[in-house]
Amino acid sequence: MADLPTGFWAGWIAVITIVSLIGLGWMIFSVYFSPDEGHEEAEGPVWDSNLREGSNPAPMWWFWLILATMVFSVLYLMLYPGLGSFQGALKWSQGGRLDESIAQYEAEFGGIRKLVAEGQVATLQADPAIMASAQRVFDRNCAVCHGYDAAGQAFYFPDLTDSEWQWGGSEAQIEQSIRSGRTAVMVGWEQALGADGVDRVADYVGVLGTDAAAGHPGQAQYNTFCVACHAADGSGNQALGAPSLTDDVWLYGNDKEALVHSIAIGRAGVMPAFGERLDDTQVKLLVALLARQ
Repeated sequence: MADLPTGFWAGWIAVITIVSLIGLGWMIFSVYFSPDEGHEEAEGPVWDSNLREGSNPAPMWWFWLILATMVFSVLYLMLYPGLGSFQGALKWSQGGRLDESIAQYEAEFGGIRKLVAEGQVATLQADPAIMASAQRVFDRNCAVCHGYDAAGQAFYFPDLTDSEWQWGGSEAQIEQSIRSGRTAVMVGWEQALGADGVDRVADYVGVLGTDAAAGHPGQAQYNTFCVACHAADGSGNQALGAPSLTDDVWLYGNDKEALVHSIAIGRAGVMPAFGERLDDTQVKLLVALLARQ
């Protein structure tokens, strides 16, 4: 987008500005310096013996104040943009000022930011100052959901400090989660299973990974509807975002009520994408921070 208006609007703004200044100057001149010969004292009521309407001119300090304001306005329009497409003698613009600030920032910090973006995660993790910066990036962008300690919030957002990652905890997988986001879909199976079937599968999921799972009444239905995502042994599938059902990490809880709700109604978790919000350096800092949690 251009910093200054062009074409018709540039001319229109210039005309309005110039005409307004000329009109203001003419009005001030007519008030203070127009001849008043033949002017008769206005007839009308008199208050307090000598106060008569229209008998006193405007005070001169008004004139000097308005004149100073007009001079300032003319000087400003000569130095800075404001008169259509005229850039002013100083060639100042908001976009140019922003470009200067960005250039100054890059000159001061560009080198270290490039080293961080291209550096090895293990090297970054060994630098306390860099990790402190990573924590600040996390606090501004991630803590609102996952908490400042990254421990998550029960039944809503996952804990990022344990070794269980729904979509994988490798550096590449964490980076993909940050940049592109994740959308997890656990469909509801109430219509397919019925209330009794949901109850049996919930009971079976509760004992997966133990000796009680063998021959359980819910095993057959689990093998029919659930193994495609969670695997026959309940170990899950990180490629699909299907969590393991055999560990002690449960985002939505593992009591009977929570399991029944997950199976019957389903769950839908969304991790928003931050690829447009964070640059390469910030993403790398977060990967280094989270990969060591």
